[in-house]
Amino acid sequence: MRPQPTPSNAWRLGLRLVLAPLLAVLPACAAPDPASPACPVLTLDQCLRSAMENNHRRPATALGLEIAEAQHRQALAGYWPQLSLQAGFQHDSKQPDFLFPASNFALPAQAIPTPFGSIPIPAQTLQIPAQDVKLLDRDTTSASVNASWLLWDGGMRRGLARQAQGGVDVAKAEVRRTDLEIQDSVTRMFYGAVLARQMHQLGDDTLARMDATLSLTETMYKEGSGRVKKTDYLDNKIMVETIRATVALLEKNEAMAQAALASTMGLGWRQNVVPAAQEIPFEPYAMDLDTLVTDAYQWNLDWQELEAGIRALEGAETTARSGHYPKLAMTVEVKQYWNGYQAGLATDQNKTGWNAGIGLKIPLFSGQLVTSQVREAHARVDKTRQDQFLLKEGIGLMVKNTLLGLKAAGKSMKATGAAMDAAIENRDLNTRAYQSELVDTQDVIKAQLLESLMTAQHLKDRFDHITLQSQLTLLVGTEVWKNLKIDQ
Repeated sequence: MRPQPTPSNAWRLGLRLVLAPLLAVLPACAAPDPASPACPVLTLDQCLRSAMENNHRRPATALGLEIAEAQHRQALAGYWPQLSLQAGFQHDSKQPDFLFPASNFALPAQAIPTPFGSIPIPAQTLQIPAQDVKLLDRDTTSASVNASWLLWDGGMRRGLARQAQGGVDVAKAEVRRTDLEIQDSVTRMFYGAVLARQMHQLGDDTLARMDATLSLTETMYKEGSGRVKKTDYLDNKIMVETIRATVALLEKNEAMAQAALASTMGLGWRQNVVPAAQEIPFEPYAMDLDTLVTDAYQWNLDWQELEAGIRALEGAETTARSGHYPKLAMTVEVKQYWNGYQAGLATDQNKTGWNAGIGLKIPLFSGQLVTSQVREAHARVDKTRQDQFLLKEGIGLMVKNTLLGLKAAGKSMKATGAAMDAAIENRDLNTRAYQSELVDTQDVIKAQLLESLMTAQHLKDRFDHITLQSQLTLLVGTEVWKNLKIDQ
């Protein structure tokens, strides 16, 4: 036959059941500083507000959104004319000139009539020497206003704007995700601290009852009828000291849970936060799986990010496709320059003026570059759409698993609540019967251990239920809960 567990072994097994859920929700963190001021007592709403103000993840995601919005404005800037002003001063090492080369000018023979007859002039050639003509002074100041406007681009700007808008939507989803993750972390740590305090109180209560039982056992074995032996007293003594050591561990875990809550709120490692709630609430909801999954597609952040990514990739495809089409732009320039010279090129007509033009760029051959870019962009869109089908199934499975976990935790909590009430009554009956020496010492110890174990399991079930609700909020968003009714 399998040996029956002794009370000591049963208690150690019970401790594992009690501490396992508590240690699972507590991250490793430093012990509180004994010199720190009194720990503030805060409600869950106060903890959430503090986390939203102090958590360092929120500024980072806010900056990411700011970057995405700036990129979107950059893309939209392509629809507007581009206007620029240029000004400058130029000093030449030598004066600009124009050298008119030497030339010969031939005069034909001719006769000049006079009153007394004609005077013959023979043919001759005139030599014109080379002439160095000054064009400008060495110092020139210029200014111009240039404007360009892209009239037709084949969809390039539309695609860029759609890409940038997709980036903005992704950044907004990241901001929302950060808030929900902070809310989920603070909620779990808050109620984890409540659970740690309840476990510590449960350990104190169990130790007090076991101490009282130990005193009664000592009296009964020394002064009683002899039914209670010294071995019963020693077993009880071992149990009490084991519980005392365990209570010290539970006290440390409570302090760690408070420090973890403060850390999640963005506070320093020296600070602890005491939750104001005295117990973990239980709010059952009537949830339809199909409706909840349908709503999840609307509010789930992974789904929103993937849809935004598809829109951005479609914009990239539009941008790539624009490489097949011509580009049409208009340019305008108004210019003026100042030069101290008043001849050559420095005339009033040359010093000021404007010009306007229209430019057309038609792609003729690119070695299949644009075609390959379009195929790549289109393949990325198709691949992401396939990923969307996988995500759709994944979201449904995650919501279903969480919802089933909520239902199981609710049923388990009701069952362990009934078991806890029965264990309390059983412990009370065994304690009174033990005072009259109607039951053995092992029976009263077992009854007290069962009460502690059932109480710890009930508290764990309440904690599991509230954390699953928080997890469901992270999956489907806070908006879904507004449409759920409390299941009476």
